[in-house]
Amino acid sequence: MIWLSNSTLSRLRDQLQSRGQRASVVLPNVVLTPDVLELLQITTEYGPLCEAMYLMMSADGTVSNDEREVLKGALRNLSGDSLRSNHIEAMLDQASKNIADAGRPARLADVLTALRDDPARAEVAFILAAAIAFADNAIADEENETLNAMAEGLGIDEARANELLDNVESDLSRDGVETV
Repeated sequence: MIWLSNSTLSRLRDQLQSRGQRASVVLPNVVLTPDVLELLQITTEYGPLCEAMYLMMSADGTVSNDEREVLKGALRNLSGDSLRSNHIEAMLDQASKNIADAGRPARLADVLTALRDDPARAEVAFILAAAIAFADNAIADEENETLNAMAEGLGIDEARANELLDNVESDLSRDGVETV
């Protein structure tokens, strides 16, 4: 089983938290219960990251349990364990529906657009996608193509992408996980 080290995920979480709060969203004529507000906040903050990981998970046509576990662990760590399983499953279901409705290319473009203007979130998404690709100890051609498309769409040049991938591989090796 592959996991990014806690130090890497903590560093990623800290980068995201250091950016502060996102702009407020106003929904006119809508009564928002605390549960709805919580789900809206979770979806706004973590939805694009979850969908980026889901796009990687499903790139080769199969979603393995190892990939799901890496995704869940990453989201729980990034959120300081505030995301519950039902939140994560709801975001995964929505990502799957989005792809079924709009298609992979359109969803990838939308996710990249949502993340690219924030370099910290863009790099976090790229690193998490790479961790998903490494989850089953083999990177399929489709996963490699998706990772390359993500780097390009997120504005991460080749040198920086290689540096980020080297850091992921180093973390995995340090944690005793063999990468192929």
